[in-house]
Amino acid sequence: MTDPNLSDSASFDLLVRGGTVIDGTRAPRFRADVGVRDGRIAAVGELWSARAAQVIEAAGRIVAPGFIDAHTHDDQALLLQPGMQFKASQGVTTVITGNCGMSAAPLRAGVDLPMPMGLMDGADGLRFARFGDYLDALRADPPALNAAAFVGHTNLRVWAMNDLGRSADEAEIDTMRGLLREALEAGALGLSTGTFYPPATHASTREIVAVGRDLAAFDARFATHMRDESGQVMESLDETFAIGRALGVPVVISHHKVQGRANFGRTAQTLPRIREAMRHQCVALDCYPYDAGSTMIRTDRGMLDGRVLIASSTPHPECAGRDLDDIAKEWGVPREEAARRLQPGSAITFLMDEDDVQRVMAFDETMIGSDGLPTGTSPHPRLWGTFPRVLGHYARDVGLFPLETAVWKMTGLTARNFGLSERGTLAVGQHADIVVFDAATVRDAATYADPEQAAEGIDCVIVNGVPTWAAGGSTGARAGQVLTRGPMGGRERAG
Repeated sequence: MTDPNLSDSASFDLLVRGGTVIDGTRAPRFRADVGVRDGRIAAVGELWSARAAQVIEAAGRIVAPGFIDAHTHDDQALLLQPGMQFKASQGVTTVITGNCGMSAAPLRAGVDLPMPMGLMDGADGLRFARFGDYLDALRADPPALNAAAFVGHTNLRVWAMNDLGRSADEAEIDTMRGLLREALEAGALGLSTGTFYPPATHASTREIVAVGRDLAAFDARFATHMRDESGQVMESLDETFAIGRALGVPVVISHHKVQGRANFGRTAQTLPRIREAMRHQCVALDCYPYDAGSTMIRTDRGMLDGRVLIASSTPHPECAGRDLDDIAKEWGVPREEAARRLQPGSAITFLMDEDDVQRVMAFDETMIGSDGLPTGTSPHPRLWGTFPRVLGHYARDVGLFPLETAVWKMTGLTARNFGLSERGTLAVGQHADIVVFDAATVRDAATYADPEQAAEGIDCVIVNGVPTWAAGGSTGARAGQVLTRGPMGGRERAG
């Protein structure tokens, strides 16, 4: 456990003393001190005589690897909100961006972006024509957290195609393939798709496979917001697995769920299908711990079938945080017409069943991702509350799984699935991404009515050996690194 070359009187930059370690492997917890030197974990064990420039007392607390958010849309927030308080306050030390087919690059300057890309566009002309330029911007002005990014298939379509209402032709595919290769050479984790959304709905399976032909050569991954998560969810799973097989790459099913009352309970079918696919190919999945999702305001695909809260609206910002039914009643129009008047914007939609949410979360291989949109004044509470909600509500209060399993789903499992070999576990030699929390009191404070509330019970968050969140607030440190995939071989490297 402890490096044999170190004595207990060794000197460290930082010492986390007296805590109970949950190391991110699902192994039983154990009492240990953790010594950090040069941004890495140098020792784990009995270190009472050790000297340290900074000591964090962790008696009565859990000491765990920093949480890795498996699914975010923090691409621009890393630059525009570099303190990343909404994630650091939860114990998150690394975010995976570029999901659902949408990434910060490549983007042409001056081009109007179709929804939902517009929800995540940068301010003040902050667009990057090359994926590598985006990563370089993060390196030049580091955020508080680490970041690893996919490149979005929808970005490639918007760049290469004038007409998004059809599948791409060969010339357009060649352009997209070249852009993808450029992103992979810069270190993108892989390609993400969002065929659920209008800009990519008409992309055929053949198009996606043709664009992604170079993924395997870079040991990259394919992540997808599937074409359908309601009545055609089984067919969408089959398409996802087929793409992964055709490309010979690992697949990540984003925010797995089933939507719509007619589909409640269908995770009893989807999860065995996923388990069967895992026997033949590399498949991963993530979920968020809520029965409501959040995306662009839509009037199609059953998105208004349940309760709808408006999170943001460009033409009617005063409606943020209000119920669509109340807005429609006030305006004297049907809710579909009210939704159209509120566009463009984002909404929180209550379309899932709690039993399905718990079934997916409890599935052995499910990672945890927030899928929050860091925009507007009334975001989904998952932006601030996802990880403490799993730890407090689902692990402690509901008893859905042991705390060791909850931590693993946020750390070791996620690092393994995204190839972040030097993150995700608390062991000698790993990067010192660490969270200290109170297992008895940790909980999410963010609600639908008051969503921008920091979690309770998160004592300290350390990123690359530097305390980033402590005593209920940001320290101002910005020690995050860009995590990339090398062009071959699958090793993590810090930018």
